[in-house]
Amino acid sequence: SDPNRKLLGDDEHAWCDRGVYNFENGCYAKTLNLTEKTEPEIYHAIFDEKNYLANGAILENTMVYPSGKIDLSDERFSANGRASYPLDALDNIRKSSQAPHPRTILFLTADASGVLPPISKLETDQAKLWFLMGYTSKVAGTENGITEPIATFSRFFGEPFMPSRPSIYMKLLGEKMEQHKTNVYLVNTGWIGGVYGKGGERISLKYTRAMVEVANQGLLENVTYKKEDFFNLSIPETCPNVPSEILRPIDNWKDKEAYKQEAEKLAEKFAKHFRENFGTHPISEEIIAFCPGM
Repeated sequence: SDPNRKLLGDDEHAWCDRGVYNFENGCYAKTLNLTEKTEPEIYHAIFDEKNYLANGAILENTMVYPSGKIDLSDERFSANGRASYPLDALDNIRKSSQAPHPRTILFLTADASGVLPPISKLETDQAKLWFLMGYTSKVAGTENGITEPIATFSRFFGEPFMPSRPSIYMKLLGEKMEQHKTNVYLVNTGWIGGVYGKGGERISLKYTRAMVEVANQGLLENVTYKKEDFFNLSIPETCPNVPSEILRPIDNWKDKEAYKQEAEKLAEKFAKHFRENFGTHPISEEIIAFCPGM
């Protein structure tokens, strides 16, 4: 939750002829190491007396002692502790759950290989491709049995909810982008400087929030961009309130050859996934050209 912006909803939204609206009446937040200091809005939505007595919050996979004390730092059951609570448990919401057409869309990914930039701007056909691929990484703690990062693809970042042919959703996205002059950015909240667990460091939440705010304000529309070599992504050379040295992934790796090897490995995974899952679909050459590794 961003205290400076009114929240429409936590997860499922639709983009229609009149704008954007939210489907759901609640939120589903991660709780591991959640504190009042780190995430005050979420913490109070779960634990404030006026909220839990009036509405109720549901905790799962969290440690609750016989005394009733809750320990959100205890991950013996699972690192994937969660809390469900109603939207109106938050103070700063848009009660209508509706908003105008977006000027900015952010695709979120958490790249555990450490090779994607923290933020990059996508062209229209490129946005369709990344939307189709829905790339992110599963890391230890997100699911039982995962001990090392795994590249994962979920088309349109929500495969179970997108049952129609891929071409339909890509076409809709492109039409909406062009009709409303919407900019799309890929925001990587994952690791830089190395692979997860092997020297990589998580991108600072402070910098991620700064990049999101700058993109939403339209301040990245007229900056200078430079393409990188493996994913054809346009990286801003400068971004307000963010150190320029973290913007280009290769600059954060001490071992440049190791970076290139990891980038090539991830690009190959993109190409393999595309061929196996979409190779027979009627997807234009202009979109395919933006698939890494193809």
